[in-house]
Amino acid sequence: MVSLRSAATVDQIVGRIINGDIFDVATYLPRGFVDLLILDPPYNLSKDYNGQLFKEREKEDYRKWFASVIGLVKPLLKPSSTVYVCSDWRTSSLVLPILEEHFLVRNRITWEREKGRGARLNWKNNAEDIWFCTLGQHYLFNVDAVKLRRRVIAPYRTEDRKAKDWHEGSDGSYRITHPSNIWTDITVPFWSMPENTDHPTQKPEKLIAKLILASSKRNDFVFDPFLGSGTSAVVAKKLDRRFSGVELDREYCCLALKRLKIAERDPSIQGYADGIFWERNSLQQPRSRTAPSTQRDMLI
Repeated sequence: MVSLRSAATVDQIVGRIINGDIFDVATYLPRGFVDLLILDPPYNLSKDYNGQLFKEREKEDYRKWFASVIGLVKPLLKPSSTVYVCSDWRTSSLVLPILEEHFLVRNRITWEREKGRGARLNWKNNAEDIWFCTLGQHYLFNVDAVKLRRRVIAPYRTEDRKAKDWHEGSDGSYRITHPSNIWTDITVPFWSMPENTDHPTQKPEKLIAKLILASSKRNDFVFDPFLGSGTSAVVAKKLDRRFSGVELDREYCCLALKRLKIAERDPSIQGYADGIFWERNSLQQPRSRTAPSTQRDMLI
């Protein structure tokens, strides 16, 4: 395993996982190559990432740390780039002013985690944020790629008893709807799901698939500087995007490589089929087409 220690071209990093610290690696990455940046940094919480402890900081210290991250990754972006930044409710208030300074902040997505520990003296915290930002006024957003199949409980009919704005099928009544910025259809990976790993803050593949499909097209470059166990790289591969990511922990890099290998024979994404996202736990996922192997020597 070799860390990136000299200037690299896009061809040298495409389809590869870089084992290292983004603060060390960024200077060697090419400028202006990223179409879609998925930024999932440590939140301002004390968390153990396989022995790498990220400690909660004073608010101003975290702001400075996050601003330095943005300073590293911003030069990597194309003028038409989209940036998605993951956060929890506490950290959101710290990162938003910095994002507004560097990007056009277009929306805040809030997604339901579905599970979480109860609290005796507070509301149970089971939601996280994703900030939707662009570098400029010209950007890609493909709403037709992220529509949701939603069940219709009380379907409305016209006077001649025909379905209005919904479909009636053997599996029930449903409507194909435009996505909002509140996502309640996400299942957090649990032990029996193939995508599950031991990473403490792993994002669901379905969640990342929505971001990639909405804000990139085939062969666009998806980059993740805090790759973790590899979800963004795996989903990018399944959706025929170019990708690369940086991860500090060697074991997480190996998990990502394993998942990328599995994706070659099983490109399915839980909760997504036939170009439609289904409501949570409503789709029995088929094992469909086999994706060709196009990535080799994926770990630098």
